[in-house]
Amino acid sequence: MISTTYLDPGDMKRSATIASDPKDPTQGPFILNALVGFVVGLAGGLVGLGGAELRLPYLAGTLRLPLKTAIPVNLAVSLITILAALPTRLYTLKTASLAPYLYETSALAIGAILGAYAGVSGLRRLSPVALTRAVFALLLALGLVMIAESIVSFAPLGLLSGSLLLKIPSGLALGVAIGAISGLLGVAGGEVIIPTLILGFGAPIKAAGSLSQMVSIPTVLTGFARHLRAGALNDRNIVLRLILPMGLGATAGGIGGGLLASVAPSSLLKAMLGVILIVSSIKVRRRLH
Repeated sequence: MISTTYLDPGDMKRSATIASDPKDPTQGPFILNALVGFVVGLAGGLVGLGGAELRLPYLAGTLRLPLKTAIPVNLAVSLITILAALPTRLYTLKTASLAPYLYETSALAIGAILGAYAGVSGLRRLSPVALTRAVFALLLALGLVMIAESIVSFAPLGLLSGSLLLKIPSGLALGVAIGAISGLLGVAGGEVIIPTLILGFGAPIKAAGSLSQMVSIPTVLTGFARHLRAGALNDRNIVLRLILPMGLGATAGGIGGGLLASVAPSSLLKAMLGVILIVSSIKVRRRLH
């Protein structure tokens, strides 16, 4: 049975329905959860994401977890994915290409931590309907962005690549917005961080993917810690039957994706992810309305 410590009345009703349903998500196949973790982790490690955008439809749509349970679960697995993928990305890609962007990346990270802290507080004040609409909008927007990126190759414009007096405040402000998205909707924020680094600060696409994961680690950790303290994962079944297998799969997938990052083309992958995200957004809205 899913713990209701962290759920509002709307989610409590939904949790009670799930608990009495023979298709209880905590009784799902261990191997299937691990496979989903692996596939999403592979894509995340390759592109430079935590994979939350793809994992959330599975948790909230297929498994029918209440969103206020699915989101902290998603953050936990995203954190595992990034921690597995980043070292391998740094091993296969040239780390020297990251050095010119460390100041703005640090500013993004600091702002994102503050934003993630505030985002989790906002989650507690949102109704289930409002939260569902926000997740739907996020998935749809990210799907369109992914498809656009697969068709149009974004050049590193560097719109904010002036002096540090411009980079640092801009990075902090953008980081707050990215962190709020992460903490509120349970995503690592990479799909926002990567375009920000490319278009805003002029980072190449592969460097932006690695830098994005560096920003995402403290951001996701902050949001996850707040959810954990609020009792969002008090149910051991959620930890043992969802986070554990998905985390194991995500570790293998994240390492594999990180190793492939330097050689694998990403345009087709982005197009496929975009289609999946759009379909998933529609599925979440229909099943959680």
